[in-house]
Amino acid sequence: MPDLATLPTRRDEAWRYADIDAAGRLGLDAINAWEEITLGAGETLRRCEVVGGDAPELLRLRLTLGEGARAELFVTNAGRDYTRVEVEVTLGKGAHFEFGGVTIGGGEAVREFVTTTVHAEPEATSNQTVRSVHWDTGTGNFLGEIKVVRHAQKTDAAQDFKGLLLEAGASANAVPQLEIFADDVKCAHGATVGQLDESARFYMAARGLDPQAAQRLLVQAFLGDAFVALEDEAEHARLLDAALDALGGADL
Repeated sequence: MPDLATLPTRRDEAWRYADIDAAGRLGLDAINAWEEITLGAGETLRRCEVVGGDAPELLRLRLTLGEGARAELFVTNAGRDYTRVEVEVTLGKGAHFEFGGVTIGGGEAVREFVTTTVHAEPEATSNQTVRSVHWDTGTGNFLGEIKVVRHAQKTDAAQDFKGLLLEAGASANAVPQLEIFADDVKCAHGATVGQLDESARFYMAARGLDPQAAQRLLVQAFLGDAFVALEDEAEHARLLDAALDALGGADL
């Protein structure tokens, strides 16, 4: 994607739900800064990130995967100000991209993932699982675009987004997009937004769990889906703990 000549606006599709004022505080140089990663044939990469602090933060990754390469990216996004993780992936023949992400928090902050996955060669696979938990007037966004070029037959691509709103003022936005020019592919996406299962919370309360502990367990189970594919137990625990630490700041 070419560098932006001016700061983004909400007219730009990839920035339609962003905190534009916070993006302006980041500045054009930061917005145009990409980390480039290229994996050769058969190479593997696993990257686990906890992002977000008290100031706007932007992480932009551009991945190019050679034949049979595999890239895994898992992220907890718990910023207390605007925090955006943007990923562009181009997949070679038989390559695989795995993404698991969590946005979580309250306040007024916007936390978002934006992904563009290009299946450029046949037989590549990709899977993206995003979970979003917000309260106060916090917002969680997922904009995920999958592109399958004309000759990329046997593509298998999936996106799954679920949002959990713990208070009425919170919001979640999901924009899954598919652009498919091949005819022998399997592509799927799903997006749902809801509230905690009150029957499950009542069940736990009836067995002696206080409301805060019950809520924490339910949210933990909900978030865990994003990291199912992460086989590193220590990193799995670190990412989940970072998300649950953010939940500890909720006065619910």
